[in-house]
Parts: sequence; C-alpha cells; structure tokens
Amino acid sequence: MSVYQELAARIGLADSKIAPRLFEMLTEEADAKLLLSLPGGAPELAQRLQLPEEEVEKRIQTLFLKGLVFPSRKTDPPTYRMCRDMVQFHDATILWKDAPREFLDLWQEFMETEWPIFARKISQIMEKPYTRVIPVDVSVQAKTSVLDFESVREIVNSARELAVTNCTCRLTARKCDRPLETCIQVNNAAAYALARGTGRKIDKDEALEILRKSEEEGLIHVTMNRHQVDHFICNCCPCCCQTMPILIKGGIHVVDPSRFRAEIDREVCSGCGTCHERCYFGAISWEDGEGSVSRVEAEKCMGCGLCQVTCPEEAITLREARPEAFVP
Repeated sequence: MSVYQELAARIGLADSKIAPRLFEMLTEEADAKLLLSLPGGAPELAQRLQLPEEEVEKRIQTLFLKGLVFPSRKTDPPTYRMCRDMVQFHDATILWKDAPREFLDLWQEFMETEWPIFARKISQIMEKPYTRVIPVDVSVQAKTSVLDFESVREIVNSARELAVTNCTCRLTARKCDRPLETCIQVNNAAAYALARGTGRKIDKDEALEILRKSEEEGLIHVTMNRHQVDHFICNCCPCCCQTMPILIKGGIHVVDPSRFRAEIDREVCSGCGTCHERCYFGAISWEDGEGSVSRVEAEKCMGCGLCQVTCPEEAITLREARPEAFVP
C-alpha cells in the first residue's frame, strides 16, 4: 500500500481510486509521511521523523495552507492533526488558494463517480445525517419559541466571529451560475478560514445580507446537525451541492430536514405555481390539476422555506412538525 492509499484509508476512503490521487497532487512523499505521523507537535514529529524541527514546522505550515493539517492551540507548542474525514478533506483542500484546475476537476470526478456510493454507505451507518436544513429567515409558527440553533438570524447574531468563503461545491462542479461567495463560517471555522487566507472577514449585517440574497437565489441554508452551530452555514443549490443532488435524484439521506414543514392556506392560494418551481424536492403538487390550489406533500417537505419567500399571496407558513429532540 502506498503512502497515499494509507492517507485515503485514514479518512475512510480505503476503497477509493481517486482519493489517493488527490493526496498525491497535494503532497510530496515526505509530507505524506508527516501526515501519517500525526497527531503531534513539531518537536515530537521532528524526533519521530528524524528531521530538523525547522523543516517540520515549514512543512506543517504548507500543509495547513493546503487544508490538510489542523492545529490545536490548547497545547503549547500546538498539536497538529490531519483532516478527520472525507467532508473536511473536501471542504478544506478545495479552498487551497493555489489549487490548480486539474485538482478541482479531479475532486468533481470523485463527486460524480465515487461519492454517491460512499454517501449511501454513510447514510446506512450513521444514526443521524451529518448536516440539516435550517429554515429561511422568515416567520415560522412554533408551539414554543423558535430556538437559537434553528434560526439563521440568531446564529449570526450570537456569533463571536464571522467569515465568508467560496462554495466548494459550486467551485468544482460549475453546474449553475448562482453566487460563489456564500458559505458563512462561524466562530472557530471563521478563525480557521481567516488564518489560511481562504475567507473574508464579515460583520453580522453582511452575513444577514448574504443569507437574504441566497434565499432569493433559491439556495438552501444547511448547517451541522447539532444544537450548537459553531462551524458553518452553507447555502446549497440543487445541482452542485454534496448532499442535495444525491437526495433529490437518488433518495440518499445525508441531510436532515428542518424541524418545520410548509403549509399552504387553500383559501389564500391563487394557484400561480411559483412555489412548484421553488421546491426542489417535489413536495408541492396541485390539488385538482394544474392552476388549481397547491398543496404540500408532508413526507417530501424538507422545511427549507424557499417556497414561502416568493409566494405573492403570502399563503405559505412554516409550522413546527418535529420536536426539539429531533436535532441531536
């Protein structure tokens, strides 16, 4: 087994033919061996690899900029680890500032050919999907108050630090002309993006404006599937995204719905059909044929709220459909 195959195996891609090639494009063999020696601090890695500490530090910095090494400042000197899984490998390395087009195209080849198989395995093993949808920044009807972790506005307003990066999925796939600079990094993720030079610092007002424009563009807010939002708010399209196309076309559930579901007031609905065009999940149908009142097929609705944003009659409401415990 080559060092590049070993690296692929480390992040769960032992069966991948493409992941070792990605690692090979990113690293010399000496760098690959350093990665395989992690975790560790520069002094112990130098001793372990029989290299000068100065050289190890230089190599670590290069690997950090490429998105392969992550520092922990909880120790002095810092402890370094390599990317923990495929998702982190994908998101970090694609934003490498010097990434050649060949590298990005190879990533897209992986997403088109190997990712659906890998994602299906993940969906069968994991108790809950890695990510979840957050509703658009409009009013929702809840039995209790809307909680901070399911409101994009509250996530932004409570953040210590914010940055915005390019969408890694649209950067590689290039299947649509929706905006690129839309991925909002929160707190630790923002600090990481700014340290690497892959993100731009933004304030809360700009973050909310990016979210508003994303909603208008038909992008779905997605974050990590947990109560504490301390990493990212992605704004996903149905054609380039890691999770949406395989959910829409293949029924592979690697993203959870929000806790909410759209409801249409049949007394107010004019039958204009705008919501049909806005729903990527086929969750809206006609009650009595085209042009009649629209209705929501509850089991298909992801609770993203894109249909509500552009409803001219304001006939659509997002209502609480799942308990708070639905989010881990």
